[in-house]
Amino acid sequence: MTITEEIQSLKKEKNAVILAHYYVRPEVQEIADYIGDSYYLSKIATELKEQTIVFCGVSFMGESAKILNPDKTILMPDREADCPMAHMADAAMIQEMREKYQDLAVVCYINSTAELKRHSDVCVTSANALKIVKALPNQNIFFIPDKNLAHFIAEQVPEKHFIYNDGYCPTHDRMQEKEIRSTMAEHPAAQVLAHPECPASVLDLADYVGSTSGILKYAAESSCKEFIICTEEGVAYELRKRNPDKQFYFTETIPICPDMKTITLEKILRVLESGDGEVHIDTQLREQSKLSLERMLELAR
Repeated sequence: MTITEEIQSLKKEKNAVILAHYYVRPEVQEIADYIGDSYYLSKIATELKEQTIVFCGVSFMGESAKILNPDKTILMPDREADCPMAHMADAAMIQEMREKYQDLAVVCYINSTAELKRHSDVCVTSANALKIVKALPNQNIFFIPDKNLAHFIAEQVPEKHFIYNDGYCPTHDRMQEKEIRSTMAEHPAAQVLAHPECPASVLDLADYVGSTSGILKYAAESSCKEFIICTEEGVAYELRKRNPDKQFYFTETIPICPDMKTITLEKILRVLESGDGEVHIDTQLREQSKLSLERMLELAR
């Protein structure tokens, strides 16, 4: 029996379902029941009938799934897989801003710890941040933890006052304008598609800026046949699967999230066999952090 067959067999036996983010390895995406970005996966987790969710992603994703599904078993194939940006803000900073600004909404990117979500008013993803910020009655927006996404949203909502945090995604933030320009020179017919976690100098070169799911949708619907992709390279699997007649290019420095790549078939098999890697969240923390996630789902409908 192959490892894939073992996983499929155990999945049925354990009444389990596998969720995978677009940034994990291709072989992991291939065996997943649902593949998506942070927003899609957080939403789909609340709609599943299976009692065990194997979440192929980083720690904040497993936490979010557990917060929204307290009665389900959430298993992380690698509990060490983390998101550095998720920790780039703190409760003291949030409290300082609440004291400094009246009529403040603390808007927390879903790429954050449960502790940050606990102190926030609403969560957002890159796919729904603009819609939610526009819907908020507040004039002042403290957007945590990602500065690049915050600046991108702020440009589209000039009527609101943004306070910026200094967090960033290391994978997206290290993308360089000169490398994009070099790739553009090599492929002059290609359109540039970028994730808003990239620096502004990269976004300025893009034909389209949007979430991972937005990039996939744009590439599928565009009449263009060549694209330069400015986000984590794991998305190439789905891009090429959906668009076999199109070409996708990345910069010379391939954008790779090392944490996402730690998820392997062997680790998925192990957690299904043993039940290791289960996500546990303190009841009080779960109840308090759930409010910002539920408000996100409500406002994003």
